[in-house]
Amino acid sequence: MPRYLSLVRIDENNAPAAGPSPELMQRMGELIEEMTKAGVLLDTAGLAPSAQGTRVHYEGGQLSVTDGPFTETKEVVGGYALMQAKDMPEAIEWTKRFLRIHEEHWTVTCEVREIAEG
Repeated sequence: MPRYLSLVRIDENNAPAAGPSPELMQRMGELIEEMTKAGVLLDTAGLAPSAQGTRVHYEGGQLSVTDGPFTETKEVVGGYALMQAKDMPEAIEWTKRFLRIHEEHWTVTCEVREIAEG
């Protein structure tokens, strides 16, 4: 079965300062458990804020290193889910379920891409 990576993009400027609510974390835990039992979820995690990150850029044969936060970026990758699904529509359905558990004040975008197998 093909594998898919769902990149969870958030707007750090509009995300709740306190982070996810306890209710959201409970719903997320329930969905993660369901996806794991269904054999779909292979791995998932949230990421530290971009202020704690570093970008390494390569252009024209030169490397540059920039410490976060990255003020020019509106959306950042806030987490990921590695899934194994029968096809892209199934991966998208699981991703929709993940997005629907969020409260309305969240702005979250997931980019779902199939992993290119060797």
